Amino acid sequence: MNPSKTIDRRDFVAACASVISAAALGGCASLAIRRVTPVDGRVELALAHYPELSERESVLRILPDGSDDPILVLTDASGSVTALSSVCTHLGCTVEAETTRLVCPCHGSTFDRAGRVLKGPAERSLVRYETRLSDSGILIIDLNRRT
Repeated sequence: MNPSKTIDRRDFVAACASVISAAALGGCASLAIRRVTPVDGRVELALAHYPELSERESVLRILPDGSDDPILVLTDASGSVTALSSVCTHLGCTVEAETTRLVCPCHGSTFDRAGRVLKGPAERSLVRYETRLSDSGILIIDLNRRT
């Protein structure tokens, strides 16, 4: 065995910790919340600045200035965009986005990616914000128009 190719226990543990940390941080990137500034009750997101909105079945979490609750901006398999409140309609916990559904970690309410209840105890859909895409590639979320 070549002594120059061996590492001691401390270096081995440090290397393993670095690899695990890097993997964990990659997963956390999708959990990041982007702060945005609404103008006249609307949030405008340039697709060029939010590449995840060009991906299929993606999730972007935004937090409008002055709000305590993030909004989930989701794309589906066809590329359509939906903006939903992240607040569960059962008791107000924050739902978490999974691949095909949104789940409340507090009591297990489950919603589809359109915000409709799949499993209670929640009885009402998540609040949905009106969205439209401009010809210039700007996604407009109207915070005053909820369904």
